[in-house]
Amino acid sequence: MNESTAIKATQVTRALLMLGAALVLGGCTRGMSDLRSWVAQEKARKGAPIQPLPVIKTFETFKYTDQDLRDPFSASTAELQSSSNGPRPDADRPKQPLEMFALDSLKMVGTVGTGASMEVLIKDPGGVIHRVHVGAYMGQNYGHVTAISDDHIDLIELVSNGNGGWMERPASIALDAK
Repeated sequence: MNESTAIKATQVTRALLMLGAALVLGGCTRGMSDLRSWVAQEKARKGAPIQPLPVIKTFETFKYTDQDLRDPFSASTAELQSSSNGPRPDADRPKQPLEMFALDSLKMVGTVGTGASMEVLIKDPGGVIHRVHVGAYMGQNYGHVTAISDDHIDLIELVSNGNGGWMERPASIALDAK
């Protein structure tokens, strides 16, 4: 194929592309009348009525004059007096090793001895076994061991009553069946 034939083929291709583009653009302008008539119909329709704005209620003002009364969220004087009379944890007593664990994380695994000299074996979360006797402390709520039996240990815990005082709560740990 020589050079003049290639130039003519390129020119013919360009001409066909331009003709195709003109036809495509021509198709886009045709048919605008139906769109224009639809827009005119939509503009001519009446819209739905707008609901009226709600009436704004005026509120009655209230003057708070009870600033000098007791705060309802603080303890009353009667509650403060009763909280000073109840049980209290001994702050001067040195902490025992089992007091750093929550009571429900400790497990009773057995007993040693009999009668009044009976001691219980308590396993802490780290797997260490401790010997505990009546009068020892354990748990994070100042739990005081009051009784030991073959299958459980009884304690009295001191928990906050929410008013600055303390109240006693019974608890126990049963022998782990595993």
